[in-house]
Amino acid sequence: MKKKKMISVLLTAVMAAGVLSACSTGQSSTQNGDNAPNTSAGGVTTIEFWAAPNPTQQAFWQTMAKDYEAVNSKVKVNVSAMKESPTSEAGIQAAIAAKSAPTMSENINRGFAAQLSDSKALVPLDTLDGFQDIVKSRSMTNTIEPWRFADSHQYVLPIYSNAMLFGWRLDTLKELGYSEPPKTYSEILELTKKLKAKYGDKKFLWAKADLADPTAWKRWFDFYMLYDAASNGNKFIEGDKFTGVDKAGLDVLTFVDSLRKENGLLARQVTDPFENGVGTFVDVGPWTFTTWAEKYPELKYNVNYTLTMPPVPDDVDPADSKTFADTKGLVIYASATKEQQAAAVDFIKWVYSDAKNDAAWFEQTMLPPARDDLTSNEAFTSILDQHPELKPYAENVPNAIPPMDNAKYNDLQTIIGEQAFNKVVKGGITPDAGWANMKKAIESALK
Repeated sequence: MKKKKMISVLLTAVMAAGVLSACSTGQSSTQNGDNAPNTSAGGVTTIEFWAAPNPTQQAFWQTMAKDYEAVNSKVKVNVSAMKESPTSEAGIQAAIAAKSAPTMSENINRGFAAQLSDSKALVPLDTLDGFQDIVKSRSMTNTIEPWRFADSHQYVLPIYSNAMLFGWRLDTLKELGYSEPPKTYSEILELTKKLKAKYGDKKFLWAKADLADPTAWKRWFDFYMLYDAASNGNKFIEGDKFTGVDKAGLDVLTFVDSLRKENGLLARQVTDPFENGVGTFVDVGPWTFTTWAEKYPELKYNVNYTLTMPPVPDDVDPADSKTFADTKGLVIYASATKEQQAAAVDFIKWVYSDAKNDAAWFEQTMLPPARDDLTSNEAFTSILDQHPELKPYAENVPNAIPPMDNAKYNDLQTIIGEQAFNKVVKGGITPDAGWANMKKAIESALK
C-alpha cells in the first residue's frame, strides 16, 4: 500500500556486497549446513513464509497455512511477519546476506524484485512446474502480463492490485453545472476555468503538496497515473532501456502546465484538501475509505464524490484509459531447496485454486485480488455489493500497470520529479524542456 514516507531499499556497500556474494552461490543455510533449519524431517518439508507486516495479511496467511496443512501432511508452512528494521526491503536483503532468507515472501513490488533478480536471489516463477496452473486457475492471465520482466521471466506473482483512480467532488461539479466528471484534458481545463471564476482562491482543481515533492514514490500517484492513461499503458522503462512515448509524456506535462497557468494547482500543505472541499480532483486508493469512514463520514460514494480512471488527451478514447497499479506480490527465493520450492508452489496453487480464498483476502484486507474476474465471479459479488466504492477498482485491475522492473527505480523516479514534473508544476520549465531534460538524465542513469 501507499506509504507515508519514502522507503529506501539501498543497503550500504558492505551489505550489498554480502547480498551479491550470498546470491551468487545459489546456496542457503540448508545447503551449507550452518544454522540449517530442519526442512525435511520425517518426510515433511518445512517452508518459511514471510507475510507483510500487516496484521490482516499475516492472519490471512496463517489461516491458509493451517487449512493447507490439514489436507497435506507432507508440508509444514511457518508464517511470520517480515521484519521492518529499518525497512522490510532492507530486512529481506539482510536475511539473504546472512543466508537466512525464507522460502517465500509477499510484500514485493516489481522494482524491488528487479534488485533481487539482478543478484540472482529469486527463482523465475515461470520455470517452476505448476506456475502456469496457478495463473490459469486464478484467472489472472491479463493482470499478470504487465509483470513480465524485460528478460521475459515472471519473478513475482501479484497478490493484490490497486488500480489507482481519481476522486472527484461531485458536489463541486454540480455547483458548476456538471452531472459527471470530465474525461479529457480540454474538458478538464474548461471546468478549471469555471471553477476559478466562481471560487477564486477558495477552490482548486488539484490541491496536493506532493505535486511539488521529488520523492520517488510520489510519482506513482500523479505522473504515472496520467502517463499510463495517455500512453495506453506503456511501461516507460523496461529493464535497462527507456521506452517512454514522447507524445504521451509531453501531453501529460503540457496538461499539468495548462492547469498551472489557470491557477488550478495548489502544491502546498493544506489539511485534507479534497476531503474539505478545497480540491476537486485527487488520486484515491481503496485504503482511503476506512479513514474517510472514521474522519469524514459525510463523504458518500456517488453522492458527493465519485471515482474515475485517469483523464486522457483529447485524441485518446477515455474507454482505453490505463492507470498505475499500486500492487505487490509473492516471490520464491533461490536459496530455497528444490523440495522447498516445489512445496511453495503447491501451497500457492492450493490457495488460489478456490476463489473463496481470494474473497476472504478481499474482505479482510480491502485490497483487490490480482484477478481478471473480480466483477464477474460470484465469489466477490457480496463484497462489492457491500462496498460499491470498490467496484471501479475491481473493474480496472486488468487495466493497471505495475512499477518498472529496474533496480534503480527510486533514483529514476526521482529524476522524473526533479527534471520535469515538479518543475512544470512550479512553472520553472516548459513541458518540452522538462521532458527533454528528464529523458536525457534517465538514459544516462540507465547506462
